[in-house]
Amino acid sequence: MKLKESAPISFDLIAVNLDQKQPGFPEHILPQYLDSLGIEYHVIEEDTYAIVKDKIPEGKTTCSLCSRLRRAVLYKTAKNLGATKIALGHHRDDMIETLMLNMFYGGKMKAMPAKLVSDNGEHVVIRPLAFCKESELIQYGQLKQFPIIPCNLCGSQPNLQRQNIKRMLHEWHEQSPGRIESMFTAMQNIVPSHLCDSKLFDFKTIDSTSGVINGGDLAFDESEISHDFEPKNNHANELNVVEVK
Repeated sequence: MKLKESAPISFDLIAVNLDQKQPGFPEHILPQYLDSLGIEYHVIEEDTYAIVKDKIPEGKTTCSLCSRLRRAVLYKTAKNLGATKIALGHHRDDMIETLMLNMFYGGKMKAMPAKLVSDNGEHVVIRPLAFCKESELIQYGQLKQFPIIPCNLCGSQPNLQRQNIKRMLHEWHEQSPGRIESMFTAMQNIVPSHLCDSKLFDFKTIDSTSGVINGGDLAFDESEISHDFEPKNNHANELNVVEVK
């Protein structure tokens, strides 16, 4: 809403929330809040909770099915509304956690993109908070007194791999401040010639005439590695912004 006041383009905002019919879901909180903001909103009622509970055995992770069902409802709603962009609230820490999950359990160097085309090819999805730290968003949410509604489906499961990864990253941050910042910087500085994906870099054609590529063996020199990563801008109140083109 702040950006809309000063942006060089004109756009409209429509808030959308999915009421999955989870027991105890406080239906009144979001409508009251959105009414106070004076913006258009739609609360979509779909009993995906019952489907997830029926299809997923007790004790098994519900995230995958729940996410697919929510995504399908969101895409359908966006199409009906004629929306050109779907903005989601994932932040920097979500992206790092997804990278670690894919590395540990999926065998892929893959995270979350800040902008993508949806699974059905009909929508553009953006993540405007992609460069924002979760800790800063929590502080901002408290400052603005946003209404926070907890999830008692996937969010309540105690042993999710994502939660384990989150705990691990938190421990790393406590033991080695700056490590998480370094990881996120690394996600923006990929060097295919020093990885092992032949689809991204043609290793077969390298010979003595190829010359030194991306520093050659210097990539392994101790002097090139900073053990105590210091962010270039260490201003506590600095707002990180992602530009989506």
